[in-house]
Amino acid sequence: MSAKPAPPDPAEVVDRFVAILDGSQSRDEVDRWATDLMRGPEDVEVDEAVRWALGILAGIDLRHGQGEPYLHDDTQVLGWLAEFRERRGMLG
Repeated sequence: MSAKPAPPDPAEVVDRFVAILDGSQSRDEVDRWATDLMRGPEDVEVDEAVRWALGILAGIDLRHGQGEPYLHDDTQVLGWLAEFRERRGMLG
């Protein structure tokens, strides 16, 4: 039996948004990471901003159709990153 992952800290969430934008992780990898975390135990307390971001990242690899562009482009991802930082009171 594998242990459920612990909820991420806000800096880790920022790192995943940045990883998508700089290409160091694929959207599929980030989607799987976020989806696995969202399937974690319901009794684990997660910051609302982190929960919001996980909801966005769990689906970040969706496309209009096979071989089509992503539903959400990098400009939107950058906007979500800015919004997450604002929600968390993070700078930079």
